[in-house]
Amino acid sequence: MTIHENSSLKEYNTFGIEASARYFVDINSIHQLPEILEGTNIDELLILGGGSNLLFTRDWGGTVLKISIMGKEIIDETNESIILKIGAGENWHKTVEWCVKNNYAGIENLALIPGTAGAAPIQNIGAYGVEVKDVFESLEAFDILNLHSKTFHKDECEFGYRDSVFKKRAKGHFVITSVTLRLRKSKEAHHTSYNELRLELDNSEIPTINEVFTAVCAIRTRKLPDPLEIGNAGSFFKNPIISSNDYKTLHSTYHEMPSYPHPDGMVKIPAAWLIEQCGWKGVRHGEAGVYPRQALVIVNYGGASGEEIMSLAREIQDSVHTKFGITIEQEVNVI
Repeated sequence: MTIHENSSLKEYNTFGIEASARYFVDINSIHQLPEILEGTNIDELLILGGGSNLLFTRDWGGTVLKISIMGKEIIDETNESIILKIGAGENWHKTVEWCVKNNYAGIENLALIPGTAGAAPIQNIGAYGVEVKDVFESLEAFDILNLHSKTFHKDECEFGYRDSVFKKRAKGHFVITSVTLRLRKSKEAHHTSYNELRLELDNSEIPTINEVFTAVCAIRTRKLPDPLEIGNAGSFFKNPIISSNDYKTLHSTYHEMPSYPHPDGMVKIPAAWLIEQCGWKGVRHGEAGVYPRQALVIVNYGGASGEEIMSLAREIQDSVHTKFGITIEQEVNVI
């Protein structure tokens, strides 16, 4: 295990922001964790997966742990289902692709979401009517303070909309080392009701998981920039959730406002629509801008700093609140 000092983080964040870490360690085995974590100040530790949901606004004065624990293992299977354990460092999209090729169904809607498998439950990633919690079985995490492994089952993860216990009271206290999913053994897709996906599938009556995977990839490729070409972290903002009464009030003024039903009588509003209505789509401030094809995405055109990206994000939030009275929260983790 090598500890690198004053290490650049530019290639480890998809925004491509120039930042450095005082210490940097690439972790490829759970057995390395006790040695590196013993006596570590938890406030000086940053756990890094794919860096695809992260914005650096400063250098990191402590230690960065890059989690590169790999591997896929079939834990159990029946004629109908399979339980698959995935190393936290595995690329999420490649994992989805591998599952589709093997006719393991359930995560095909989550294709082309950047990042690693270990980060997926932290954010409870979701797209086109599916969230990772829908197939989640458990995860293994290393307790940074007590230096031992712990298993988290679904109810312990406290999953919510782009949320989990690891973004709240357990934030920064655990290193996720593996994720276990329960998938169906089937070629047939179940979740195709999302309107944009249905149109891409050309209203196919019984689409396969491969057709859904291909359709999702096509949609996302058209709408979202490749981080290798234009720095970005995907959706910068969460879709806001408001009460049905607030939605009715807004809809009486903004008749075209789209919406999706949410549990407990709440209503989800597409943040992209709100941002577009405020005139932000395609706007550029220096090297920071809003992507012309998708208003949810803030991009780094080459030389933007993290602070410049955040300044643009705050302006967008302020304008949406002024116009609609709705607060859109950032989805990206800001350092």
